[in-house]
Amino acid sequence: MAWLFLAIAIVFEIAFALGTNATKGFTKLWPSVFTVLAAAAGVYALSLSLRTLDVAVGYTIWTGVGAVGTVVLASVLYKEKITLPKIASFAAIIAGVILLKFSAAL
Repeated sequence: MAWLFLAIAIVFEIAFALGTNATKGFTKLWPSVFTVLAAAAGVYALSLSLRTLDVAVGYTIWTGVGAVGTVVLASVLYKEKITLPKIASFAAIIAGVILLKFSAAL
């Protein structure tokens, strides 16, 4: 269940990050409400996953996968460019997440 809660937390983390852009500095009511709720739900789901997972593993995966997901979806939703340095950074984050996943099994 911990990995399921972590996956849910990641979805909310991405929603929070993308929603923050839509708030226009928290001047738009409904995007602001959505963003705050997504942030709260993400932290809550993360806390549930950390009942079992080490915080170093859970938090790092949450932020790393959330960052990659945010950049990918921002390129689709907001037409942000994905450059070669961004791709190299994604690869490093993904490699780190994989290594952390395997280290949690040891």
